[in-house]
Amino acid sequence: MVLVRSQRSDLRALRIAFCVYRGNPYSGGQGVYTKHLCEELARLGHKVEVFSGPPYPDLEPGLVSTNWLKSLDLYRDSDPFRIPKLSEFGDMIDLLEFAIMGSGGFPEPRSFGWRLERALGPRLGEFDLLHDNQSLSWSILSLASRGLPVIASIHHPITVDRGLAISHAETLKAKFGAYRWYGFVRMQKEVAKRLERVLTVSETSRNDLFKYMDVSLDSSRVVPIGVDTNIFRPISGIAKEPGLIVTTASADVPLKGLHVLVDAMAEVKAVEAGAHLVIMGHPNKDSKLPARVAELGLANQIKFAGLVSRSEMVSLYNQAELAIVPSLYEGFSLPAVEAMACGVPLVATDGGALPEVTGSDGETVLTARAGDSLDLAKKILQALDSPILRDEIGINGLERVMSKFTWPATAKATEQHYLELLASRGAV
Repeated sequence: MVLVRSQRSDLRALRIAFCVYRGNPYSGGQGVYTKHLCEELARLGHKVEVFSGPPYPDLEPGLVSTNWLKSLDLYRDSDPFRIPKLSEFGDMIDLLEFAIMGSGGFPEPRSFGWRLERALGPRLGEFDLLHDNQSLSWSILSLASRGLPVIASIHHPITVDRGLAISHAETLKAKFGAYRWYGFVRMQKEVAKRLERVLTVSETSRNDLFKYMDVSLDSSRVVPIGVDTNIFRPISGIAKEPGLIVTTASADVPLKGLHVLVDAMAEVKAVEAGAHLVIMGHPNKDSKLPARVAELGLANQIKFAGLVSRSEMVSLYNQAELAIVPSLYEGFSLPAVEAMACGVPLVATDGGALPEVTGSDGETVLTARAGDSLDLAKKILQALDSPILRDEIGINGLERVMSKFTWPATAKATEQHYLELLASRGAV
């Protein structure tokens, strides 16, 4: 593959192996991060090869090399938790991957690591470093022990997800199921604290990685992530739809706070009958959200739009009077900055790093207490009641994103940490 290279002459091009166990660029932060960071690193003049499991990232042809590591793809959107045909099993990794799923665990970080080591191990001399995007498998340590410098990105401590999932499980069986699903967390915690350098996306995440995953503050650095302002932007000519509120749901899990938003909408409906919510995403197969929507009599006020394209997402943001991020915890929140980049006024909680990202309450965002549906409803009604306030929040939020959160800035800061890591080893 021919690589497009920049004309920079102030430093040598680095040979970067970048790995991600799930690379979907349209749903979930890991895939978005992979796509935009790797493309910007390539534009800086570096040679980047992405090793990814399915779903694979949508990378610009000719800019970044790719190495797709085929798996059983057990969680594909069209058939999650599927049972593969016997003919699909090609090796022991496939068998172990299916066995872990069959016993209630989530195998992908571990099985991706095995495939990565098999693909990358014979080629260590071709790369200056490995950048691991939160797979944190034992294989990452194995590659590091063979002399390959490794830097990892951890967007937030997965221990928080595990704790919330277990605490929200209503039965002993459900609690055990959540504990089993997150069985990979012990591995990731052990790997993370042994790595030479870890990048994370906010000071909140950095402190929480130290608190919950024992990642040394000496080894961790903060590099905020960005938003593609060529895609996420205000679009003139799109009329606002009265009462339209939008939110995204990359995952229907307690962490994302959708259950809090649904309860808040019942309070909003009592005051603003025309308010209606579109959720960009779909509920899980065993989700209790649809039943809760029906129980509260909100079937006409809440719609699941399913998976939407980026252009559809941008269009919805531009039509909306308000965007919501109801999360109980975020290490950063791409949905928040994507909404702000479209100029739509944002109501967000104070969960995790959200205040660090969204800015001051009443200036760039309206901030509600995480997990408090009544406070969230209050903030939504405050915004719906004042077009002037919505305009101010939208304008100020857009300015904040444009000044602080862009992918070229993320790539340049990441490049600097690559160079520091290599310099510490005498490799630059």
